[in-house]
Amino acid sequence: MTGSVRTRFAPSPTGYLHIGGARTALFAWAYARRHHGRFVLRIEDTDRERSTDESVQAILDGMRWLGLDYDEGPHFQTQRMARYRELIETLRARDLAYPCYCSREELDAMRASQRAQGLKPRYDGTWRPEPGKLLPPPPAGVEPVIRFRNPTTGSVVWDDLVKGRIEVANAELDDLIIARADGSPTYNFCVVVDDLDMAITHVIRGDDHVNNTPRQINILSALGARLPHYAHVPMILGADGERLSKRHGAVSVMQYAEEGYLPEAMLNYLARLGWSHGDDEIFDMPTFARWFDLEHIARSPAQFDPRKLAWLNAHYLKTADPARLVDAVMPRLVAIGLSPHEGPALLPLILLYRDRVATLNELADVLKPYYQLVHPEPALLAQHLSDAVRPALAAFRQRLPAIDWQREALNAALKEVIAAHRLKMPQLAIPLRVLLLGQTQTPSIDAVLEVFGRERVITRLDRLA
Repeated sequence: MTGSVRTRFAPSPTGYLHIGGARTALFAWAYARRHHGRFVLRIEDTDRERSTDESVQAILDGMRWLGLDYDEGPHFQTQRMARYRELIETLRARDLAYPCYCSREELDAMRASQRAQGLKPRYDGTWRPEPGKLLPPPPAGVEPVIRFRNPTTGSVVWDDLVKGRIEVANAELDDLIIARADGSPTYNFCVVVDDLDMAITHVIRGDDHVNNTPRQINILSALGARLPHYAHVPMILGADGERLSKRHGAVSVMQYAEEGYLPEAMLNYLARLGWSHGDDEIFDMPTFARWFDLEHIARSPAQFDPRKLAWLNAHYLKTADPARLVDAVMPRLVAIGLSPHEGPALLPLILLYRDRVATLNELADVLKPYYQLVHPEPALLAQHLSDAVRPALAAFRQRLPAIDWQREALNAALKEVIAAHRLKMPQLAIPLRVLLLGQTQTPSIDAVLEVFGRERVITRLDRLA
């Protein structure tokens, strides 16, 4: 297959790039990369009422953040209208498409009658030309839609690369509208022409498109096209078994970026969402592209688990380049009104705390007390700043100007003070944490003191102690 594979991701710009779309894009990208093929980005923007430039940009931003680089595109369907109309006329010239003058009211009445008879609602072929059939005269002033003449016998059969063999009888399919009364082509026709013209070999998409596939195969066959391979990926469900929605976390991938997730964590999570490679859980994208195949996509829906995503993100935070985390956390602190350049160095703080958080936003949040004055709760001060502890605090404070400001020396000084005052380390460490940061739990107190810096420690102790 080397060099021949061409996949595509074809979102509609009627909203953001969501989790399901991102996973589809990832699978199509990985399949092309594994086979040294081409990955095409196509924007299906024929729905002009719902498509927006903002949604296009949101899709492009999401792809860029995830690092899903495409080899061709983005192609826009609205820029290909002449091509669609050309092939519609080709089908009409070959008697494979025809005008239909049924009004909406007539179609509604047709379907109501069929339902009343217990039949499947469908277009009944009123305007379909047949040998010996007398068609009604076209109504004056009515612009027709164009319908594809679907075969009436036989079946559409394809070996889905995820779901296996699928067969649909042509008798179950009515004649699809391929052009509206205003001449604009419809979705299913545009998709077919795009896949044909872009020489797509593998259509990897959500299984909500399975019902479209037999119609698209018939149109491709009518155009004399070579059929692509189809792989329909099961949908993603929430933990409650319902279709993924905003309440489950099905938001824009860029919202996850804003919430402090790393793109490599999101990609790793999406890769494992309905696909597996043995027991491997953590892997980078070059490895995923080498491993990825369609055979190991599960046939049943995957369940979205925010806790698993957070766990993966925590792993990638621990292993990320610290300088990169500085660049990511700095603007988050500035956005909440803090001035990181006026406080302790950010890099050692990040190294101190990144093992304790799951997102960049959590990391920025735990660092806030280092860059703003804290006001410990009076009850917290009363609980931990007892008369038994004050002499030890005063003794430790007196040592601060002369201490070699390194973690080892600070630890030694702490141990000498608690030994002299017959205390245990928490009895001195917790009051120091409360005075410096307004909280009782932090990393090791000697590490906190070191990164805080001598002058800032003295200032905060003198202010409250």
